[in-house]
Amino acid sequence: MNHNTPKISIVTVVYNGAQTIEATINSIINQTYKNIEYIIVDGDSNDGTQDIIKSYESEISKWISEPDKGIYDAMNKGIDLSTGDYIWFMNSGDEIADLTVLEEIISANPGSDIYYGDTVMIDSDGTEIGNRRLAPPEHLTWKSFKKGMLVSHQSFIAKINIIESYNLSYRFSADFEWCLLAIKRAKHITNTHRTLSKFLDGGITKQNIIPGLKERFRIMSKYYGLIPTCYNHIFIGIKFFYFYTKNKRF
Repeated sequence: MNHNTPKISIVTVVYNGAQTIEATINSIINQTYKNIEYIIVDGDSNDGTQDIIKSYESEISKWISEPDKGIYDAMNKGIDLSTGDYIWFMNSGDEIADLTVLEEIISANPGSDIYYGDTVMIDSDGTEIGNRRLAPPEHLTWKSFKKGMLVSHQSFIAKINIIESYNLSYRFSADFEWCLLAIKRAKHITNTHRTLSKFLDGGITKQNIIPGLKERFRIMSKYYGLIPTCYNHIFIGIKFFYFYTKNKRF
């Protein structure tokens, strides 16, 4: 691996995303950093998504379209197709924060196992709503997630050799465990101190907030213990209520 210009595999998972996929594609193919392998995994869309993908085919390294067993199955297909040194998931509707993100973070801290940063929420028109409810910690360790998923999956770039497949026994929160395990394996983690992604509000996680939180509780109990997880949820709940009261969103 060339530490100065490692290959970054960026994977976009989409199903019937004709209204959102183009903004995602443009945020990736127009990056000033050029050693990008761009992969799109489409779940056999029937709303015109495939036509949009085809219109950008010359800018896309690989793309497939076939039925899947859910978002994490599709993301596992993306992992299998990736040949880069790093992997970054930027799913339909989400965008890289600006066009110089990759060039700047890689050149500033070459060779890190993980790069992480903040996330801005956007609505369906691409208008910024505000920062994500949970802010990234100054120093990220696997124990940081005791307080919740402090780093958004869209603002988490990991070396391919420290990640594994998503656990398909979780339907809504497999990304929590996936990031946690990558952090446990990482030796050098870089806080980029910048916003890395724009996250489309109202996605699958928010649409399934209760089952997603139940899965996340199970994962936290598995890695941190039941009693500490129950204790930490007191403070998680207080912060959640305060944020919702102040911002009328979560």
